Amino acid sequence: MILTTLRDQWVDHGNTVLRSAVWLMAVAATVWLGYEFWRLLFQSGEMGAIDLRQRHNEVQAWFAGRPVYGEIVTAVYPPASYVILWPHIGWLPATPARWIWAITTVLALTWLVTLCVRESGADTALRQRFIALIPLSMYATGATIGNGQLMVHILPILVAGLLLLKRKEPVWHQDFLAAALVLIALVKPTVTAPFFWIVLFFPGRLRPAMIVVIGYGALSFFAVQFQKTGLIHLMTKWSDRAVVGVEWGTARGGYANEHSWLEAIKLEGLEGPASVLALMMLGFWVYRYRRADIWILMGVTALVARFWTYHMWYDDLLILLPMVALFRLANQRAPVAASGLFAGPLLAITILTTLAPGGLYLLPMPWNKLYTVLQTITWVAVLIFLLNHARLERKVCR
Repeated sequence: MILTTLRDQWVDHGNTVLRSAVWLMAVAATVWLGYEFWRLLFQSGEMGAIDLRQRHNEVQAWFAGRPVYGEIVTAVYPPASYVILWPHIGWLPATPARWIWAITTVLALTWLVTLCVRESGADTALRQRFIALIPLSMYATGATIGNGQLMVHILPILVAGLLLLKRKEPVWHQDFLAAALVLIALVKPTVTAPFFWIVLFFPGRLRPAMIVVIGYGALSFFAVQFQKTGLIHLMTKWSDRAVVGVEWGTARGGYANEHSWLEAIKLEGLEGPASVLALMMLGFWVYRYRRADIWILMGVTALVARFWTYHMWYDDLLILLPMVALFRLANQRAPVAASGLFAGPLLAITILTTLAPGGLYLLPMPWNKLYTVLQTITWVAVLIFLLNHARLERKVCR
């Protein structure tokens, strides 16, 4: 009776709420993205396209044969990443690289919005506009663009690659394309490596996982040819630099991850084992629920990927995937559709926690800390909800 009443209330007032949300999100997207594209293209100080300029410097140095991991303190990416990045920025001076990056950002963002609208199941123009504006109005999208970070580029590539696994008739060219897309997305493994579990355990599709492993090894071997030391030495140096980068980032504002949580309770020495444990637990869960809806798999994996290691605020674009999963659940008519009544409010709260410009740098102390605490609680609640939904759906389908 209560569920029916709540659903009737939403039918009566839902469109009004959605229209208001669309207007708010459209204003936030216009102002925030406009500012961040200006920062990417024209800001000349320390913050303008800072990550893109760092990657540009590292790629240039790598293929010039300079000892990147010993010489450049910002070099925290593995060897294969520099090969993947070279076609974007390796052959251009810094200023043209910023313009090319801006153009490809627009294309990638268009692709991401298209995937979200298509996969959401939104069946009206209003709902489609609402879904389209979610990635555009997230603070993480703008932060990624202004910094010249990778999230806007890799997220549609990753999602497209994983969605190809759903094809019922596996053929070589589809498996190769899916693997190639996932392989490109591994340019930033701290974000995308956890998604490899989905590739590995997707029912009846071992071939893409094998292609990814072989391809990543080949890229790493090719990258080594431009350095003066061997792969093992380079991987060791990269690992050392990555650990230093995590420690530096955690001290400089990383939040909502195992590293910051363990540091807060004075257990700094356990970050490595905790991260490995989180990945292993995710792998076990993905295997157990490998036949679940792929958006549930991606939503859970995205949240674990956000929590398992150090991330800054631009990587919060990962939260887009569980938001799409929540929207799909809110619209479903399946036997477990009662959970859709909780998916809607959770989605609304999650949107508020990710709406531009965000509270981390906008709010003064201690309000920004309270904002990130409430944000983290919301994301953990979404993770618990999706895990429970997968459990209930599995029970219903038996």
